[in-house]
Amino acid sequence: MTHGPAPQTVALRTRLKPGMEKTYEEVHAVIPQDLDGALRRAGVRSWRIWRDGLDLFHFVEVDDFERMRAKLAGDPADIAWQKRINELLDLDHSDVAHGLGLVWQLPAEA
Repeated sequence: MTHGPAPQTVALRTRLKPGMEKTYEEVHAVIPQDLDGALRRAGVRSWRIWRDGLDLFHFVEVDDFERMRAKLAGDPADIAWQKRINELLDLDHSDVAHGLGLVWQLPAEA
């Protein structure tokens, strides 16, 4: 269990190439164990993905998003994963380098 400050919450959007929906879901049915470990070592606490047609919405809870990106950049497991996943994505309409801007959230109860 991770202790310390609350994680950063980052929302990302990516887009699939037409016809890649089923393949994308099949590839994500089982995440490689080495990738799971790499994500956790990089500070990822949770990563969820929703799909609406070709659009993918990622909700990431991570200790430090920029540090995570730097750690994963040289990790062999993530490099192999990105190579596979990028074959399925419309990279002209995908940006995981910058999170989506938060518009609103329900305030915590006093």
